[in-house]
Amino acid sequence: MRILQLEENSRKNLLDQLLKRSPNNYGEYMDRVSEIVDRVRKEGDAALFDYTSRFDGAQVTAETVRVTPGEVEEAYRQVEPELLEVIRKALKNIRAYHEKQRRYSWFDSGENGTMLGQKITPIASCGVYVPGGKAVYPSSVLMNIVPAKVAGVGKIVMVTPPGRDGKVNPNTLVAAMEAGADEVYKAGGAQAIGALAFGTKSVPKVDKIVGPGNIYVALAKKAVFGYVSIDSIAGPSEILVLADETANPRFVAADLLSQAEHDEMASAILVTTSRELAQAVSEEVDAFVEKLSRRGILEKSLENYGYILVADSLEDAINAANEIASEHLEIVTRDPFYVMTKIRNAGAIFLGEYASEPLGDYFAGPNHILPTNGTAKFFSPLSVDDFVKKSSIVYYSREALEAVHTDVEAFAQAEGLTAHANSIAVRFEE
Repeated sequence: MRILQLEENSRKNLLDQLLKRSPNNYGEYMDRVSEIVDRVRKEGDAALFDYTSRFDGAQVTAETVRVTPGEVEEAYRQVEPELLEVIRKALKNIRAYHEKQRRYSWFDSGENGTMLGQKITPIASCGVYVPGGKAVYPSSVLMNIVPAKVAGVGKIVMVTPPGRDGKVNPNTLVAAMEAGADEVYKAGGAQAIGALAFGTKSVPKVDKIVGPGNIYVALAKKAVFGYVSIDSIAGPSEILVLADETANPRFVAADLLSQAEHDEMASAILVTTSRELAQAVSEEVDAFVEKLSRRGILEKSLENYGYILVADSLEDAINAANEIASEHLEIVTRDPFYVMTKIRNAGAIFLGEYASEPLGDYFAGPNHILPTNGTAKFFSPLSVDDFVKKSSIVYYSREALEAVHTDVEAFAQAEGLTAHANSIAVRFEE
């Protein structure tokens, strides 16, 4: 991996390079995505099935697009019992974590005859997108469905690209059933997003679409936002390790590669106060890449977006981490808990040398669907909050309104909204 001294120019150049990975910078794909989404909106199933044949090589019809109980039974027979046991253990942890995020309606009555409150209502339906292609992601199934289930969403619809045999990967399908999906459809890409946003004869329209995907999926979610809600526009995966001289270089190298293997646009960055650690990590990375199965992807990812930055001080390293605002942030320092208190921007924070990032991907419990491309400065991980709506509650007795009605009328008059003022004043006409 390339080793650079952390200074103003290297920091700025790195940020500029990372921002090129954002879906917002891939405008050349937008026309194609819009064409797909618009065609699905107008032609429904016909367009959806045509694109599925063209892009996934699978022949899907109105009779076969929805996964059947028989296919679910077949999937359970194909999944290794050991994997099923692990899925159930992970599911328990993920559910327990998200149950702590539950919010409840509240009401506050005042002695002056007022009652204010907030009513929490789960959304009626959501669509969950689960990627296929370069890898199979049953973990993403759990992370998308569990918070929706905990929130009380009435109908959870999952879409995922089928294989050329027209079937959903059994590991993905079993994870969906374990997590509580109500319906599963064999559709992927921008066409699946269009189907969820507008509905077709076979695929129901939903109120919100969540889940990560490739550039076409990300841009399709952007295109349908407003017709439905979305969670975020996810970019390529990324990890930043903030380490000092106490870190184990072999552990750090392994963790950097755990994200670099996702795809060629994934980023893996080490920010450290130790040049000795930087050199050791670089050597460990080279050794690992030689023997890991996704070597081609790893090499391209590291060539494009792999960096080791050497900072003059821990404060400079922390500032760089906050500026980069990484999706995953590992803190491997002498006192990681102290450093954590200084972090303002990160999707998920992993503390100490044994909190490896893949623990969060699969098992610990927090959601692994996280803000990317610096959006951790203003976005949060997927959570139960993403699947509920909040309604304000206002009640005033006549006596309570009488005490303040002239104030409200004066405010309305100041804005030139006489009908607003009048709707208050008529209640106190002589």
